[in-house]
Amino acid sequence: MYFVANWKMFGNLKSINTLDKVIKFSKSKEIKKGRLIYCPPNTLIGSFYKKFQNCLIDIGAQNCHESDHYGSHTGFVNSKMLKSVGANYVILGHSENRKKGENDKLINLKIKSAINAKLKVIFCIGETLSEKKKSKTKSILSKQINVGLNKIKKKSNIFIAYEPVWSIGTGKIPKNKDLEKIVQFIKSKFKGKSPKILYGGSVNPQNINDLKKINNLDGFLIGGASQNAKKFIDIVKKTYS
Repeated sequence: MYFVANWKMFGNLKSINTLDKVIKFSKSKEIKKGRLIYCPPNTLIGSFYKKFQNCLIDIGAQNCHESDHYGSHTGFVNSKMLKSVGANYVILGHSENRKKGENDKLINLKIKSAINAKLKVIFCIGETLSEKKKSKTKSILSKQINVGLNKIKKKSNIFIAYEPVWSIGTGKIPKNKDLEKIVQFIKSKFKGKSPKILYGGSVNPQNINDLKKINNLDGFLIGGASQNAKKFIDIVKKTYS
């Protein structure tokens, strides 16, 4: 199981001290076969890389520019730059970035660039509340997958993170039977072996006991709760208890 901590726009150099508990936990038997991945802001990736040198916690970024090359893109960072400071993963297609104008074609370019830089991609898909009410969930997910992964043949380094937009930060999560159907639907979109599938959207220590019952899930993308070491550890522990 993969546990991806998306810190969003949170944290400073002092925040690194809060990771000591997680590092200690990562070396214990309680973690079983769980894989921990932290995706802090770009300002902290290098510091996290140094902090995690002697443990099995991996590091990712939260977004990247679509260009493979250096260029006049003030304020942006590309995949090669992220890889050079220690990132092995990158979150792409998150709804918070889609809301700011990222479309499926742009996300497709970013995914291709990330793969070229040998980053593993956590590709976020999900529907809004109005799309859900109009029974458009499957058509929205299909479009996001088809365009986002267009002309990408090798998908072994891609994770699909299903994040219903209406769930993020609201405390609401899909019913188990609905979530199982969506996971199955996503898997059906791929010939042969499908990518690993994560669930994201208001994952916390209170609802993880329900979420862990979902068949065929490979892990969780955790937002706000991952900023607190105790909550993040509780989520991992409860997944296996």
